[in-house]
Amino acid sequence: MKVNCVWEHNGDDTILYSSNFVGAFTRGKSRSEAIQKMPSEIMSYLKWKGDLISDILESEIIQEKASELTISDADSDVLFDEEKKPLRLAEYEALKALAMKSANDFLTLYQAIPNKDKSVLPVRTTFYGEIPRTAREMYEHTKNVNAYYFREIGVQADNNGTIEECRNHGFELLEQKQNFLENKVYLGSYDEEWSLRKVLRRFIWHDRIHAKAMYRMALKTFGKDAVPNVFSFCVVKE
Repeated sequence: MKVNCVWEHNGDDTILYSSNFVGAFTRGKSRSEAIQKMPSEIMSYLKWKGDLISDILESEIIQEKASELTISDADSDVLFDEEKKPLRLAEYEALKALAMKSANDFLTLYQAIPNKDKSVLPVRTTFYGEIPRTAREMYEHTKNVNAYYFREIGVQADNNGTIEECRNHGFELLEQKQNFLENKVYLGSYDEEWSLRKVLRRFIWHDRIHAKAMYRMALKTFGKDAVPNVFSFCVVKE
């Protein structure tokens, strides 16, 4: 099974995305480190989706983006070449369903945390300030990109309700726009390029980043039996 990878990097720091497993990613201090992690990430991703797992996974770099952003902290602005192409309705519906499953599973994980405001993680600061440490902070941060992502493609969404509710409402507003499947490329905030395909991928990717963080925090804070493994992170080595 071929894993088509987009390599975004700042020097040696790397985020490696799969363009054909939308939302799957690895990080590393080098490209080779991120590539080595990709088979485990794809196995985890397919298990989460409920798909069959192939034991033959080959990664191929199909696009490269050199960046001045803090890649080590998952600061990213890449637009995949694949994310400039129009969407078929069936393809959109499948990606939307995956983005909604991701929101539902993230909410399930959050709701299962015994104490939403307890964490043993130390304080750490990144490019956007202190990183979320508690389940509540992680959940609010992840939910509250909803308005930002949708508005980058001209949809006036908000962050009201649960992560599942506000994301679903954003898609409802999107679908009221004529020709939304044309997948227009927008120049958004900070001169970053966006498209509907990118928004769909970013939702799943961003959920996955913070679900991994929340799950690891919960293991350290409450023990291995305290929370469900709803994102199939048992094989994740990050």
